[in-house]
Amino acid sequence: MPTVGHFKYMNEEYLNYCQKAYQKILIANKILIVSHLHPDVDALSSIGIMIELAESLDKNYLAYAQDKDDLIFDFLPHAERVHAKLPLGFSFNDYDLIIILDCGAINRTGLTEALHNRNKKNVYVIEFDHHPPVDHFADLEIRLPELASATEVLYHFLKINQIVINKNLANLLLSGIMTDTGNFLYPSTSEDTINIASEMLRFGAQLPKIFQNTVQNKNLASMRLLGLALKNLKINLEYNLAVSVLAKEEVKEIIQTLDLDEAINDIFGDIIAFLSNLGGVKGVLLLCEESDGRVKANLRTADPNMDISRLAQIFGGGGHPKASGFLVLGKIVKKDNGWEFDY
Repeated sequence: MPTVGHFKYMNEEYLNYCQKAYQKILIANKILIVSHLHPDVDALSSIGIMIELAESLDKNYLAYAQDKDDLIFDFLPHAERVHAKLPLGFSFNDYDLIIILDCGAINRTGLTEALHNRNKKNVYVIEFDHHPPVDHFADLEIRLPELASATEVLYHFLKINQIVINKNLANLLLSGIMTDTGNFLYPSTSEDTINIASEMLRFGAQLPKIFQNTVQNKNLASMRLLGLALKNLKINLEYNLAVSVLAKEEVKEIIQTLDLDEAINDIFGDIIAFLSNLGGVKGVLLLCEESDGRVKANLRTADPNMDISRLAQIFGGGGHPKASGFLVLGKIVKKDNGWEFDY
């Protein structure tokens, strides 16, 4: 059975799990470091932290996050070392340790079949995450849903194992924490989160640079997509839910690029975060058509009595009680008084 850590992060059990994970890293011959599809800043910062650690230990490693955007995240230390596609000749059998970061579900890795079919005697899997579990696929899970980001989970891992936090690690930790808390505005932000961020500044993290590359980096197409989402915004009176859509044909008129999904993914989180500022509603739902016939959905709520992840789970998704999502085959059909989600 997998060893699962799902507990308050300062107890003895968590200390043992983090120490066990570090020992596995120390004895590993070759490490595969993985995060989720279309990685965000928290995911790539988490990979960067593990790269920094692997290089300090002179470990052979490969870092991978499917469909990583090479331009948007180039300010992050080690971002250029993360592969968006697996190299030719790649084989799971070449690795004795796999570290999976910020993935609540195995299908988020893009490596579902390979992970299920791995030689479990020779390939050990460790997962660090802050999402509630959808499925258990690792040999050792260090999962803390009460924390704001995967990087915050890794901060405690570093501290427990007395790993010195240098300037690269400080920038990576602060970048992940800032973006996954919406610049410390989301309900997941705790006193500990703020204290960690402050500590990273003392260790040399460059707050202005991070802010410039994560907030003040929007292009004209991104602004127009936000305008489209605002134009399409409706209130579902039955559920008191704000709903907006980004239909594929409307998006194509704004974005002149072959990689429609990548362009939308870059701004999707910013749009739902902005829509979440709407008062007087219980939550916000943003639907977006992707080029392969699927619809991506993101849900947010600030209602203390609402667990939005339960709705996402109905459609095979998941996430946090206040921020969740799902991805399903379907399409958005325009009606006289709004839209219909056909799936």
